[in-house]
Amino acid sequence: MNQRLESFSKWLQESGQTFAFIHSSANVFYLSNFECEPHERLLGMFVFPDKEPFLVCPGMEVSQARDAGWKYEIIGHGDADNPWDMIHSALKDRGVTEADHVAIEKETLSYERAEQIMKRYPSVTFNSAEEKLHELRLIKDEDELKILRKAAELADFGVETGVNALREGCTEMEVLATIEYELKKKGIREMSFSTMVLFGEKSGQPHGNPGDRKLKKGDLVLFDLGVVLDGYCSDITRTVAFQEVNDKQKEIYDIVLEAQLETLNISKPGTRLGDLDRKARDIITNAGYGDFFPHRIGHGIGIDVHEYPSMSENNDNLLKEGMTYTIEPGIYLPDIGGVRIEDDVLVTKDGYETLTKFPKELQIVGK
Repeated sequence: MNQRLESFSKWLQESGQTFAFIHSSANVFYLSNFECEPHERLLGMFVFPDKEPFLVCPGMEVSQARDAGWKYEIIGHGDADNPWDMIHSALKDRGVTEADHVAIEKETLSYERAEQIMKRYPSVTFNSAEEKLHELRLIKDEDELKILRKAAELADFGVETGVNALREGCTEMEVLATIEYELKKKGIREMSFSTMVLFGEKSGQPHGNPGDRKLKKGDLVLFDLGVVLDGYCSDITRTVAFQEVNDKQKEIYDIVLEAQLETLNISKPGTRLGDLDRKARDIITNAGYGDFFPHRIGHGIGIDVHEYPSMSENNDNLLKEGMTYTIEPGIYLPDIGGVRIEDDVLVTKDGYETLTKFPKELQIVGK
């Protein structure tokens, strides 16, 4: 049993759980190294305090689970099967006839699937597995960091590709297509999220939708993108100016850059997580733009592009070596445009490392 499974199994024993049912693709991958997107079909892992785990997945995925290194039982089900009957049989084979306490992912498990467990174990009490899984995934090991660094390098390449594709009259979608095409040529199958390329006033929409807006002289251009590499995500945002920049654009850029750099400077073990948000927010608010910074300072990053820890100002937890997250302050002015600067950050023994390296100083491109 791998170290991650051993740690989780030990927690099940200490907390008095009969078993855990883990169904999210991210947590199944974390515990098994098996990547699977089952769509509407059932994917799950059953983990015990003192028995061997087993995996449930669509039958067409069984060979991939084996190739990923899963050494224990796999229940592969077809579209005409009832996988819950198969699961119940496997549980009985392990001596599970009653289940008083079952750990589940309460935030995401559907009620229909919870009912399948309750129907077979009427006295069950569900307990949250999320807190323990968050804790386990919070600190990245060296193998994870190697992948995250490479994923960040590819995100840098994506921004560089986008900047080099800017031409007067091109559309947001044309630039987006160039970015993703060049990344696919490097072997990237999947982006971390829908790539954003936003021109001019549309850069003032924190989560805007790229379309047929054509690039004009004087536009700010916001890139927000990331890749999935070997199951781990990257996420970068950069903003550049096309051909020229006006005083207002430069002003908000300089404020956002200051907020980002000053927040990075306090990223070290022992810093209160909420103080990262507060540092950036104070700088932007004191400059008169507090109402135009509508989101938190960042988010955890790893297997999921948005994962634990929460980076909101009310988080009293402390930074620890090995944590990874984003720092991404922004100012968004309606009908004018916006600036966001985002890096993927690793907490080191004495401070921090930015995994994303694309230059952050204001660039005026396309001259």
